[in-house]
Amino acid sequence: MLLSRLARVSQEVAATSARSRKIALLAELFRDAEAADVPVVIPYLAGRLPQGRIGVGWKTLSRPVAPAERATLTVRAVDALLGRLAGVSGPGSQAERALLIGELLGAATEDEQRFLLGLLSGEVRQGALDAVAVEGLARATGAPAAEVRRAVMLAGSLQAVAGALLADGPGALGRFRFTVGRPVLPMLAHSASSVAEAVEKLGAAAVEEKLDGIRVQVHRDGETVRVHTRTLDDITDRLPEVTAAARALPGERFVLDGEVVSFDERQRPRSFQEISGRVGSRVDVATAARDVPVSAVFFDALSVDGRDLLDLPFADRHAELARLVPQSMRVRSTRVSGPQDVRTAEDFLAGTLARGHEGVVVKGLDAPYSAGRRGASWLKVKPVHTLDLVVLAAEWGHGRRTGKLSNLHLGARTADGGFVMLGKTFKGMTDAMLTWQTERLLELATGPGTGGSDTNAYVVTVRPELVVEIAYDGLQRSTRYPAGVTLRFARVVRYREDKSPDEADTVETLLAAHPETGP
Repeated sequence: MLLSRLARVSQEVAATSARSRKIALLAELFRDAEAADVPVVIPYLAGRLPQGRIGVGWKTLSRPVAPAERATLTVRAVDALLGRLAGVSGPGSQAERALLIGELLGAATEDEQRFLLGLLSGEVRQGALDAVAVEGLARATGAPAAEVRRAVMLAGSLQAVAGALLADGPGALGRFRFTVGRPVLPMLAHSASSVAEAVEKLGAAAVEEKLDGIRVQVHRDGETVRVHTRTLDDITDRLPEVTAAARALPGERFVLDGEVVSFDERQRPRSFQEISGRVGSRVDVATAARDVPVSAVFFDALSVDGRDLLDLPFADRHAELARLVPQSMRVRSTRVSGPQDVRTAEDFLAGTLARGHEGVVVKGLDAPYSAGRRGASWLKVKPVHTLDLVVLAAEWGHGRRTGKLSNLHLGARTADGGFVMLGKTFKGMTDAMLTWQTERLLELATGPGTGGSDTNAYVVTVRPELVVEIAYDGLQRSTRYPAGVTLRFARVVRYREDKSPDEADTVETLLAAHPETGP
């Protein structure tokens, strides 16, 4: 498949808000795709690279390259070149990456260049949501959408199901069954503004601690134990404690859903960053285990004694979990009978926050396990932190945000009257907000990049006068930013033109609110 076709469909999907139109566009695209195109087409639609991070920064991407006059690039050729680029390392790697990027962009038309720049910079976020892609795939192949969804759930991979369907037709769906040893995508939770709202929606429910750790799915088949992340990566070798704990359980064949957590000397939960660093460590596991000991806490059972439990109500799955896993290895929880019992849920949330955890998840007792989806029967509740920060700079966008200032550089006040950068965000912005902030920030511009998105400078520095309200989930330590910390999952709430920069929040106030994450 030509990249130009994919780029055009991506742009059309982004331009329409109608779900039916998105499905029709994707169905037509899938009909024209070959099975071998699927491992590239689906990630590209969603704005992801199969290779993950490839080590290319703004400086390399900002160098102008004359576009090709006609479209010849195929998606597989692009994937092959990016695979080469991802493998570049060592002395001279920066120059070699620049050459490869120049080769790629030089073979691309102007529209293809725009798509590739957005893809490489992480700005193709309008992509195809998996749920819409599933519907498009079902329509393209004549397979029942419900059966495609279940196959994707059991395979843990939309690409795998799409490749099988396009190669062999609807009959291929029967190959995908839930088996111990093959991970499935985890069930996720929607958000609720309060436990009262969550209990009102769900009625009888379990209220569980929401732990800020690493989501894991643990498979045991006899003495063989495998541990997978929420993205299905196998991290067994990095977590010997979890493997040992799974082998110590009485069952011989099971699949459990849970979280890897760690506690400090005061029995307070360590930060997500510390746990992530431990889990991400690929060398000297023994030293990492000594410095940051971890344990697994489970909250669901997907299979026990080889029996598939996915379609059972949560209450039944939890009974199986309690039969297999001791209380010390299960997430702390309580039960409520409905809205009349909301005080119990509120007290539990207060206790959870006091213990240092980030909130609760309220789960309907009658709900099956919707693997790979945000089920309406799981609702997470956690406090929302907000800050009033000052915009220090902004970056020109790509893809649908071409010509708009998108990624904001956020600063907090310092004791000496200056500002220190805490991070960046492009999230939470409507099209109207993007248009407004581009005009307003260009009025405040003082640095390079003021000529537009076709210049070499992607960053526009501005006078620190515009205050923006930012929601965030917490802090993490960072050597990249001067304050030693950065915001987690920052997103724009609104602009505060009613506030002056000297009314913005200070670094000292922020650190005082999160003493556990101070540098």
